[in-house]
Amino acid sequence: MPAYAPHIQKIRDFYAHKPDAPLFQKEFGYYCMDRWIREGHVLPESETPDRQAYLRELFSFDEPAVASISGLGGCEASLFPKFEVKVLEDRGDYELVQDFAGRHVLYFKGRRNGFMPEYVDHPVKDKKSFEEQILWRMDPHTPGREELTAAQVQSAAKKRALGCPVMQYIVGGYMYLRSLMGPEDLLYMFYDDPELVHACMRAWFELADAVTAVHQKTVPIDEILFDEDICYKNGSLISPDMIREFLLPYYGQLVENVGRRNPDGVKPIVQLATDGYCVDVIPLYQEINCRYVSPFEVAAGQDVVEIGQKYPDILMSGGIDKRVLATTPDEIDRYLDRVLPAMRKRGGYIPTCDHGVPEEVSFENYMHYRKRMLEYAR
Repeated sequence: MPAYAPHIQKIRDFYAHKPDAPLFQKEFGYYCMDRWIREGHVLPESETPDRQAYLRELFSFDEPAVASISGLGGCEASLFPKFEVKVLEDRGDYELVQDFAGRHVLYFKGRRNGFMPEYVDHPVKDKKSFEEQILWRMDPHTPGREELTAAQVQSAAKKRALGCPVMQYIVGGYMYLRSLMGPEDLLYMFYDDPELVHACMRAWFELADAVTAVHQKTVPIDEILFDEDICYKNGSLISPDMIREFLLPYYGQLVENVGRRNPDGVKPIVQLATDGYCVDVIPLYQEINCRYVSPFEVAAGQDVVEIGQKYPDILMSGGIDKRVLATTPDEIDRYLDRVLPAMRKRGGYIPTCDHGVPEEVSFENYMHYRKRMLEYAR
């Protein structure tokens, strides 16, 4: 067995589901950073040329050990070219804006980040609007599209030679459809115009298949992450029958095709990334080689210790209750003392908050959490 750098060995042990291995250290993200900067605990971005390296040193995180390739959307369709971002209407304290995905969004005037915007309209209403507004923007052969990810692909090939797995990041079908039609109209469309939904998903598949094929000319793909957000507090936003009809056939074919193109013929594993209560959809996604789920939102009633026992073969990331970090060091200790020993013994687990660290979490509490996390991780 080759000797890997420590951070790479940690991630390989994670994917191998090795029990009682050192825990890979990272964080989901932060909504608290502005507060910590104001209070003088963290340097502003303008003073840290390499922001991620600075945060890794500050919080004792591991170096990234998964080579990630994008180019196929995130929370929206992968459009190229994107829509022009422009103000459509001035509404006093607010402004109506066309965003890069073609949605009409109501923002606070002069502020477009850090809060949940109001989506007023979406670009797809019927087959005609899909073809005129979206379909041509999803042509995989549009000149310039390959260049968007060329540097990432070359970097991934170099990292894979060092032992890092390669992950292709893709907008999940539900998230993609929702970005085109809006969450409410999409639910009606499943019944009123299922062929339009299938037409949208065929375009999603053809783009994803073509782009991954280009990437695979340079590097194998070990994992596909579907950024899905298909669940809410009480479970899936659409029925199991809808998932099987409108999503899984396209996912399954993509996984098959990527596996066939890999030099060893091995299917990529699938990671399902969704907020909300996802326990009930895990068996559905296992049908398309889902072996990794994140981030297990605790406020939706999910306990990673219990879920880890129910699904012992699933890789897990997340599941640390961000709300506990806003309490006291003693409560943080009690919480971690319950979760981490069981999950480390189980293996196949990366601890992070179940979403971005909220503003209510003090820097002192977070550093206490990091200190305790490192005690368990080594």
